[in-house]
Amino acid sequence: MTKNKTALSHLNEAEYGEILNQAISQIRTARVQIARQVNSSTQTVYWNLGKLLFEKQLEEGYGSGVVKQLSIDLKTEFPDMGLSPRNLWDMKRFYERYFEANTKLRQAVAVLPWGHNLLLINKLKDDSQVEFYINESLTKGWSRELLLNAIKMDSYGQAQKRVQTHNFDQTLPATNADYANEVFKSSYNLAFLGVTEPLKELALENRLITKIRAFILELGKGFTFIGNQYRLEYNGKEYFVDMLFFHRGLRSLVAIELKIGSFKAEYVGKMNLYLSLLDRLEKESGENPSIGMILCADKDHVDVEIALQDINKPIGVAEYQFLLPKEALQALVLSELNSKANG
Repeated sequence: MTKNKTALSHLNEAEYGEILNQAISQIRTARVQIARQVNSSTQTVYWNLGKLLFEKQLEEGYGSGVVKQLSIDLKTEFPDMGLSPRNLWDMKRFYERYFEANTKLRQAVAVLPWGHNLLLINKLKDDSQVEFYINESLTKGWSRELLLNAIKMDSYGQAQKRVQTHNFDQTLPATNADYANEVFKSSYNLAFLGVTEPLKELALENRLITKIRAFILELGKGFTFIGNQYRLEYNGKEYFVDMLFFHRGLRSLVAIELKIGSFKAEYVGKMNLYLSLLDRLEKESGENPSIGMILCADKDHVDVEIALQDINKPIGVAEYQFLLPKEALQALVLSELNSKANG
């Protein structure tokens, strides 16, 4: 038996899987941090160059000759930086767009890739919309193409229409509640499962397990998968949580229960029990209270509000969908057709 096999024999499959998942999570986190540092340094240079052009009152037209010569001289000194006249003018637009914006927004655009920033400058004027799409891009790792599609589908407008269906504000400390509000959504898109026929709850869970990386991406940054049908034993009885995660930022265990039908009030009582057991049996010193998410096919916010009103554990209820919403899909197709017709 080789040394590697001997070492693995001391761990069961679940224990090794947890080590592997945590190692992958650490590497991905480090890569994101490095990318943000690189983006921040690049944006600082672009910001300062844009500020220089702005303060020198150079405008396209009479200032074009100056910027063209500046581009030639800068490219001689820094040939790998892409300092074309067009890019220099974009840097000026970047500075003009945000130099009077609030500090939070300026800090956000500083870590966003340059291509994403140019897209936002060209497509959006409202600061709150820009801030929303930046946050979504950073937390979900959106490419420029995914960001463009989100803008076309008016993800911001859809988010404003959603009613919050959770009790985080009543059951968590203020800072944790604010963070939880950002982490958890009221709707999740499971189109990556390729579902074409009705599923039972266990079949849905198994599909998600086979596509766990895609599911974590949809959940957002910070989630680490612990296991499914996670066993809890107390007072001689066994209980099984459909899916159990840990969120690094919230420092909380997160239990997810999957329901193939509409929301029912009794789901809250069951989740409340699971969270009590997790806090009693699994929560470690220094960690925050466990959080529950009930993921169902449909929910009525009034029913959810009534079911949660006397619950002291943090629980949210979210819908899932297997396809893009009909209105969003129609808008996206029409936008694409119009852009091709006008092109």
